[in-house]
Amino acid sequence: MEVDQQQVQAERDSDRRFNRGMLLRLLVVVALMFSFGYALVPLYRKICDLTGLNVLTTRDLYGGTTKNTQVDKSRTVTVEFDSNARGPFAFRPVKHSMEVHPGEMTTIVYEVANGQSRDISAQAIPSYAPKQATQYFKKIECFCFKQQTLKAKEAREMPVVFVIDPALPKDVKNITLSYTFFEVGTPVAQAPQGALDDAPAPAAKGG
Repeated sequence: MEVDQQQVQAERDSDRRFNRGMLLRLLVVVALMFSFGYALVPLYRKICDLTGLNVLTTRDLYGGTTKNTQVDKSRTVTVEFDSNARGPFAFRPVKHSMEVHPGEMTTIVYEVANGQSRDISAQAIPSYAPKQATQYFKKIECFCFKQQTLKAKEAREMPVVFVIDPALPKDVKNITLSYTFFEVGTPVAQAPQGALDDAPAPAAKGG
């Protein structure tokens, strides 16, 4: 009986040693993984600095810079901002132009103020010049994505976050972003009846 008890105790001691060894190994693995992950941060930054990948420069609302995405610093594009109001409100950009690098995430703010004593719903429609720049002007955030409802006497700042695609043709050095902000839901003025009567009939299409 005493021999059996000694054998059982020996097995228990062996299990304890095994468990302690396994726990120690797991702790070492966790420590190594943590150290490896921590070491990757400066290594990743160093690789980005050497290769130019993932180097970002973001402009804030008024043209300041913070970090952002891949930037072609060898080129500068002048972006001009224009505004047209078609309704009883004031609408304008806070800056009329900005120098940006292709690939640089940039923010411009437009201000709008409803001077009326009623709520107004409005929609902004963008346009670009030259036309060939349209496909390279990538808006990430824009008030033009949906209708805007302005409360009576409300003033608001509305940001546009954009990136100019580095694939923009080299000869394009200036881009104009223009917004027409018009009231939604107002009746469309109809042409006088006489003008409709005097209008020439459309030419018949050839067979």
